[in-house]
Amino acid sequence: MNLRAEHIGSLKRPSALLQKRADYEASRCTAEALRAVEDEAIADVVRLQLELRLDTITDGEFRRTMFYDGLYDRLGGLKVILHPPEHLLQGKLERTKPLYGEAFDFLKKVAGPENVQKLKLTVGAPEWYHFRHGRYAYEPTAYTNDDDYFEDLIRIYRDEFRDLYSRGCRHIQIDDPILTSFCDEKVRHVMVTEGVDPEALLDTYIRVLNACVREKPADMCISLHVCRGNVRPDRQPFTRGPYDRIARKLFTALDFERYYLEYDNEYAGTFEPLQLLPKDKHVVLGLVSTKSPQLEDPEVLRGRIMQAAEAISSGESPRPIEEALNQLSISPQCGFASHAPGFAVITHEVMVKKLTLVRDVARTVWGPT
Repeated sequence: MNLRAEHIGSLKRPSALLQKRADYEASRCTAEALRAVEDEAIADVVRLQLELRLDTITDGEFRRTMFYDGLYDRLGGLKVILHPPEHLLQGKLERTKPLYGEAFDFLKKVAGPENVQKLKLTVGAPEWYHFRHGRYAYEPTAYTNDDDYFEDLIRIYRDEFRDLYSRGCRHIQIDDPILTSFCDEKVRHVMVTEGVDPEALLDTYIRVLNACVREKPADMCISLHVCRGNVRPDRQPFTRGPYDRIARKLFTALDFERYYLEYDNEYAGTFEPLQLLPKDKHVVLGLVSTKSPQLEDPEVLRGRIMQAAEAISSGESPRPIEEALNQLSISPQCGFASHAPGFAVITHEVMVKKLTLVRDVARTVWGPT
């Protein structure tokens, strides 16, 4: 995939859409009325991405409240928890209907057939609820062990990917805010105190992720956004620590060809982990912050891209700097609205400036695509 100027997926929602969703949740309008406003907002934001000539086009996640919506909440067997701790899953998970098919169909319609190859659909990570809820992830009457639970979940992901492929989708991004927990020494310490072996749990999640994508068609790219969290009111990441802890497993044990890594602040560490990047894999550098309204210096961004290329070039499998540079792209570090309102300091105008910056830097480094 020759994509250089990318973005993660979610985009700043217009106020009219936020208001209509609030009306719907308060039973002041119908689902049809909400969908009409969603449709209009998505058509507008697709036009914006086309006008900016970005290499990736999404629906901005405008039909969602949180980045992971549309998957678990549409499966059978799920119970909304009001008073945790309670077991989240009351029965076996079932995919009784397509989860994102209609959303992709509409995106394809408004983008036009000539832009289908640019379309990207984002989904939440399969280990999301397991990591968040631990032993309360499912009732013992639903699943007797984690293997049985993940077996159903893997089947659901495979079925959904197969359906999306049949509709013309060729790029799916899994948004995974769990893997960076294994980079964070404080989080690892909590795991150990609760009797969890961090490396064994990481291996389990790698096995599950690999199984989810194992049957994908050869011409479908399923990429991985290794997220640090983008919803805290103070705009700080949920996890800290360099990728060093997980880099070898991330790049060599995981069967993904494209990784979105967040490198917008000091918590991410250096580019040294990229020395482990195999020659057949690609990294999208998240160098532009979606947490701060300050516009980054394009010269600094170009310099950081070259530093990353130098790290790859001098890595375990040395390669020419040109080859290493060809394994890189640039994007914002995360979405512009991982939760529907997004951060107040990130306005629509700031978002457009940052996306334009990503595009312009990409063109000066790699040329027009």
